[in-house]
Amino acid sequence: MITLKKHTSQILVHILFWMLFIFVSLFVFSQYYWRENPFLQYLSILVVIVYANNYLLLPFFIKKRLYILYVFVFAVISFFATQLYCNVFAQCGCSIMKCLSDYLWQTLVPLIFFSFVWMLYRFLDKQDEVEHIKQEHLEMELKFLKSQINPHVLFNNLNTIYSYALEKPNETPELILMLSDNLKHVLYESNSETISLEKEIQFIDNYITFQTIRTEGVKHINYSKSISSYQNQIAPLLLITIIENTFKHSTLNSDISVSITEKNGILECVCMNDYDKDKVSNEAFKIGLQNLEKRLKLIYKENYKLDISKDDRYKVYLKLKLS
Repeated sequence: MITLKKHTSQILVHILFWMLFIFVSLFVFSQYYWRENPFLQYLSILVVIVYANNYLLLPFFIKKRLYILYVFVFAVISFFATQLYCNVFAQCGCSIMKCLSDYLWQTLVPLIFFSFVWMLYRFLDKQDEVEHIKQEHLEMELKFLKSQINPHVLFNNLNTIYSYALEKPNETPELILMLSDNLKHVLYESNSETISLEKEIQFIDNYITFQTIRTEGVKHINYSKSISSYQNQIAPLLLITIIENTFKHSTLNSDISVSITEKNGILECVCMNDYDKDKVSNEAFKIGLQNLEKRLKLIYKENYKLDISKDDRYKVYLKLKLS
């Protein structure tokens, strides 16, 4: 579709230029180009020169990077084309300098104009290629980052189910059902570029419930949310990275705080937990947040804020402008 529009615009540019050029030549400069000078006969040769330049000379010399040689050939073609018009078509008997002074512009204007148009569209094509490559790279990197998240979520949940299968088998079916819902979200719904905030929050609700059961008697969880509109769109599996880290790296018998608010399309997620300061430098501690920041840069660019503080408690603050 874009290519069709580009070709259509090129055709329109060419048609409009030739119409304007003929009008100016025949009516504005009528003393040079009216009946006594067979301009329309020369026009056919001029069209051949212009499109030979566009489709043969320009691509060849630009590809070979023979810019100086091209300028020389361009000048030679313009000179001889003007002399051809003066001495063969117009038969004006002018001197070389007079001929160039009066008629050179008619050859130079279309040659220069269409050379510029050719280079402009070539530049736009190159930009499209670069953007296409960037987009492919972006999609590949996002898929890679998400592939690192998916097994991580599954691994944690399976560990919990295994523990409960041994200690509290009666509660295992409920956990399996929760795991099924979460896997559906991770494996299918998260394949979209964005999903509704409602689905993402539901996934987080399930995860928090899962972790509350898992850490009962070991950690105290304070989870709060305030959402004004669940219809906003968000990139999937962003918030879970912060929340997972909060549970994974919190110390035993500690408090965990997770707060999610959304108002006027601005989402804020704040997670706080007690932590072992000796493990802060551990790469395993940081990798989840590093992947999160990469995804944020790729998807949200300037429309996010991520702050990490390490005072008495480990705190991660994420602010997003939702679509």
